Amino acid sequence: MGTTEPVRDGIGWRTPLVIITCGCVISVMTFGPRSAMGLFLTPMSDANDWPREVFALALAIQNLVWGLAQPVAGGLADRYGTAKVIAAGAVIYALGMGAMAFADLPVLLHLSAGVLVGVAIGASSFGLVIAAFSRLLSEERRQVAFGLATAGGSMGQFLFAPITQGFIAAYGWQVALVLLAAMVLAVVALAPTLAGRNEAPATTRDQSVREAMREAFRTPGYVLLTTGFFVCGFQLAFITAHFPAYLVDLGIAAKWGAWAIALIGLFNIVGSYYSGVLSGRYSRPRMLSWLYLLRALAFVAFLLTPVSVASVLIFSCVIGLLWLSTIPPTSGIVVSMFGPRWMGLLYGIVFLSHQVGSSLGVWLGGRLYDQTGSYDVVWWLSVALGLAAAVIHWPIRDAPVVRLQQAG
Repeated sequence: MGTTEPVRDGIGWRTPLVIITCGCVISVMTFGPRSAMGLFLTPMSDANDWPREVFALALAIQNLVWGLAQPVAGGLADRYGTAKVIAAGAVIYALGMGAMAFADLPVLLHLSAGVLVGVAIGASSFGLVIAAFSRLLSEERRQVAFGLATAGGSMGQFLFAPITQGFIAAYGWQVALVLLAAMVLAVVALAPTLAGRNEAPATTRDQSVREAMREAFRTPGYVLLTTGFFVCGFQLAFITAHFPAYLVDLGIAAKWGAWAIALIGLFNIVGSYYSGVLSGRYSRPRMLSWLYLLRALAFVAFLLTPVSVASVLIFSCVIGLLWLSTIPPTSGIVVSMFGPRWMGLLYGIVFLSHQVGSSLGVWLGGRLYDQTGSYDVVWWLSVALGLAAAVIHWPIRDAPVVRLQQAG
């Protein structure tokens, strides 16, 4: 069973620079439109006379389906190669966003924005890019590359928030969705740069999917990592979906909601990159504990400060530094524990927990808002979960499992 060998000094035109650059652009193009979805909550809800829970449920379904699709897509990429999976995901992504433009019933919105876009992101976003980097790049390049791929998603958030708001203002929300769908198709042309899959070393017996999953769930650190990543998803998805509307409710102009999301993305470029750099030098579990603690403190400071444009922008910058900075150490721990063979699958399972949290954060935000007229309960729940995550990550042991230690 042949495979592409890991790129160490470059193979033909696919040098490490080309692989990292194209992988980062894929992260930009797939994470950007998804991160701007919250900007459609108000215009789509108003146009169709829907309560906010309808749109929130669509994004909740999207996040859950994304999480369910991620390990399946990761496993397919591990076995058959990344390029085909990402290209197929981009096509489904475009179809889903295009269908959203014509969704005039809640069930159609849930199928298009929820199911189709959720499957597509799971098969094309930075989770697959990170898995590809783990197999195509040498070990000394991986951790920084993980940070760059995550930063690419943040750049997408920074670019697509104002672009999407501009499209909505100039052409209306329906045309904006069609334009975003067309932009996503550029990923199809970039996907071949990430082609390749991993085999087990010739000196060892190949590990089956079932064996890999059994080994992972018998590893306490992996279970803690999976549990803790739920919190990351809950916090991020709630803010992405509801923060612009939350600000409008407080009397802040809608444009500042778009710029808040954009600033989070901009500052997360810095946070993600340096998280990747530091993950290669310091204890990754300790880093994760500090990141979740700092998030909780940032939420508390924001909630206890009178809301103004200045406080919104400061909060966006601070939380941006902490936004996706959890991903490089999390993915680094997974590949450190189990190696790159089933990285797509095993990181995908961790990410599923993230998306279960995302789904709950998005839905609960809309549900409690409709019931109470406020997002306060979800904000303070995010604080409590952040503190719990800081505790959960501290005892994780970041080391290869016994099988890899014996093989080495």
